Amino acid sequence: MAFSVEMPELGESVTEGTITRWLKGVGDTVEADEPLLEVSTDKVDTEIPSPASGVITKIMAEEDDTVDVGSIICVIGDADEADSSDSDNDSAPAQDDTAETADDTPAAGGGDATDVTMPELGESVTEGTITRWLKNVGDTVEVDEPLLEVSTDKVDTEVPSPVAGTIVEILADEDDTVDVGAVIVRIGDPNAAPAKQDKPAEDTAAAASSPAPESKAPADKPAAGGGDATDVTMPELGESVTEGTITRWLKNVGDTVEVDEPLLEVSTDKVDTEVPSPVAGTIVEILADEDDTVDVGAVIVRIGDPNAAPAKQDEAEVPSDAAIEEAANKEDNDTVEEAKESASSEQSAKPQATAAPAKAQSAEPKKDQPYVTPLVRKLADKHGVDLSTIEGTGLGGRIRKQDVLAAAEGGTAPAASAKAPASRASTKRVDPKKAELRGTTRKVNRIRELTAKKTLESLHSAAQLTQVHEVDMTRIAELRRAKKQAFIDKHGVNLTYLPFFAKAIVEALVSHPNVNASYNAETKEMTYHAKVNLGIAVDTEQGLLSPVIHDAQDMSLPELAKAIVDIAERARSMKLKPNDLSGGTFTITNIGSEGALTDTPILVPPQAAMIGTGAIVKRPVVITEDGVDAIAVRQMVYLPMTYDHQSIDGADAGRFMTTVRDRLETADFEADLEL
Repeated sequence: MAFSVEMPELGESVTEGTITRWLKGVGDTVEADEPLLEVSTDKVDTEIPSPASGVITKIMAEEDDTVDVGSIICVIGDADEADSSDSDNDSAPAQDDTAETADDTPAAGGGDATDVTMPELGESVTEGTITRWLKNVGDTVEVDEPLLEVSTDKVDTEVPSPVAGTIVEILADEDDTVDVGAVIVRIGDPNAAPAKQDKPAEDTAAAASSPAPESKAPADKPAAGGGDATDVTMPELGESVTEGTITRWLKNVGDTVEVDEPLLEVSTDKVDTEVPSPVAGTIVEILADEDDTVDVGAVIVRIGDPNAAPAKQDEAEVPSDAAIEEAANKEDNDTVEEAKESASSEQSAKPQATAAPAKAQSAEPKKDQPYVTPLVRKLADKHGVDLSTIEGTGLGGRIRKQDVLAAAEGGTAPAASAKAPASRASTKRVDPKKAELRGTTRKVNRIRELTAKKTLESLHSAAQLTQVHEVDMTRIAELRRAKKQAFIDKHGVNLTYLPFFAKAIVEALVSHPNVNASYNAETKEMTYHAKVNLGIAVDTEQGLLSPVIHDAQDMSLPELAKAIVDIAERARSMKLKPNDLSGGTFTITNIGSEGALTDTPILVPPQAAMIGTGAIVKRPVVITEDGVDAIAVRQMVYLPMTYDHQSIDGADAGRFMTTVRDRLETADFEADLEL
């Protein structure tokens, strides 16, 4: 019996959806609730699950088609109803490659390890100081089990483990201040080898200078097995999309994956999405690095059993470590390929070369050289550029592919002294990815398109004006400082200022229903909402999102704190559901996260008002105690409230903000912490 699948209603006022990608094809078998396709609306990008089990017999709408809610998009029936001509050619094993051993595969321990980096603990935080390690090398950790304690200028918190396994290596000591994104610990199985790039330079030089006959090389490499592997290609993420950029690998070589488990994140000019694994198995080889732009249909990863060998055709393209070291040290700038070919004939000269003072001096600066990605290293080898002569323009002096290309185009790498004046420019909060946008014209992503459309519509449809109130947050700051550790221990989330603002605002909205309202200009009716559905503006890599905490009026302060953390994490990881982005009655935007004192927020129709929270800063303020005026240093914040004059008068806005300010300054929040 056939079952018709219709375009669902993905939000309160959504009438249509655009199909961005089919995850299944005609003839594929699906289970109930298994993802069928990806759909984009003006409110959300999401996956549509199958409402029934069976075989897809017909697809009624193509990718990039915009379909009305309720229209049939596909038909699911029995296996005998499917088109028998449908063939599966996506998993042809590359058996010819399994008999070869990749000469350039580095020797490693018996297991795989995951690099854990310093997380971004706040929107304007660029570094963190490790105050205490809670685990040691050799300890076993579970997912989300605390690894260490970190302190920043905004928060003191525990950092949980993103994976389960054994701590193989700790790369930063207590009291070290580490940049966001820097590797601090490696977690894997007990046999995983420490990170190769962290070995002392002298060890690397000694290894390079020791003759190693090629006949013994296989003993240092994993044995190539006879297992099968499946080539996974860059999928076609849209009708006219010809390439995709890999933004992040979610799995590493050696990891086990299931069918439809996310493998990597890909960005195109139409969509930012995760690419699921088409097969189950172990990742044998990753053929494209992060930030690589890959043509549709090109192989990006190979999945098979653990004994499957890497692809034979890639052997000549990836140089061995010895060849890389040799090419970096050759005075005549031989390419990596030439160095590789001449490695065996020059081994007798290597000890003499490494003993020369000039060579030792040239190798020495590599101790302090920032980490270079494999992509950049291969690019430098290709163009014959010596990385030790380049001063990187990335964060922390990191060498980027643009630096290598610039050096290659100039014939020689620019001297470090020539770039010295440029170092005076601030790199604080600079996103290196955006540097590539200069001089280009690109299609905006879906979220930017919707933000542009909706904010302009908001300004055209609402009579917006902004009131700014100043609030003394000193008492809350003192309470937070005294109770934040106890709050973390009891409730499991950090105590930031935002839950205090949210609690005060939600209470005031209950007391002032004319602010928690929506005006319909066509019917000339005002709706006073019974519930407070609180929107929280979240800055994500894709753009600004405002997910909603429903029924906030029924939540305690700890529940609000947990809900804020939850929706922010799901917004940044693209795991929001349609309901998370609909039904809001009032919004808070944290404009102070990047240091702004105030702003004029733009409403989210049909909401009647929203509040921005500026940066909390210490200022000299006149206070009155026992009838005597005095100047004191207080922690002050500006709260700009934008409201629609069609719904709210200025006096009403002032009364509402007075209630909010009084609650925050009275700071009788200790009982609300539920400690």
